[in-house]
Amino acid sequence: MTNEGTITPGSGNVFADLGFPNPAEHQTKARLVSHIADLIEEQHLTQAAAAEALGIDQPKVSALLHGRFRGFSVYRLMSFIAALGHDVEIVTKKPRRGVPPEGTGHIMVR
Repeated sequence: MTNEGTITPGSGNVFADLGFPNPAEHQTKARLVSHIADLIEEQHLTQAAAAEALGIDQPKVSALLHGRFRGFSVYRLMSFIAALGHDVEIVTKKPRRGVPPEGTGHIMVR
């Protein structure tokens, strides 16, 4: 017996695919948190040391690193990156030529 299912391609935003409200914000936060986790690892910080650097308690660092970032704003997450010694730049630009406007711009974290 074979199970032939339908494969639906993703939109590129798992939060949109799962029906979350404000999926672009969730994706932006997830990418910022991923960068924060990378910085903590690169700097060989314990959760306690990271908490001190970020000005939060260790349980909040643990929650953040386990994907529970709903209580943190995008600005606060960017502030954490700065607290870990990295600059954060916000750049606005027009869409590339030849790309039809979709009504709204896109937010990306690189």
